Amino acid sequence: MGPDWVKEFPGDVTLCDAAGIILEMNDGAAAAFAKQGGRALVGTNLLDCHPEPSRTKLQQMLATGMTNVYTIEKNGVRRLIYQAPWYQQGQYRGIVEISLAIAETLPHFVRDG
Repeated sequence: MGPDWVKEFPGDVTLCDAAGIILEMNDGAAAAFAKQGGRALVGTNLLDCHPEPSRTKLQQMLATGMTNVYTIEKNGVRRLIYQAPWYQQGQYRGIVEISLAIAETLPHFVRDG
């Protein structure tokens, strides 16, 4: 997957093209989706993996290049999900999803001025 640092990055990184086809997954993403096929998901469409209403949201994201950020809890672990467009030479190419484990509470700092 892309730059070497992404392979073992301590978070899950999945990259898809503008049609939703999974192009790459780092080690974390492959492990997180092992039950669904892990790295065998590369080449398949993300839309096939998402039930409603997630599927419609993903279709909107792919069509518009919008960013979607939220938190979830899965198996007792809170995660930040950050889905954003990625570009190559200024051209929209698809969506990257980064999933990071987060603490129950996070410090918040205001750094104005």
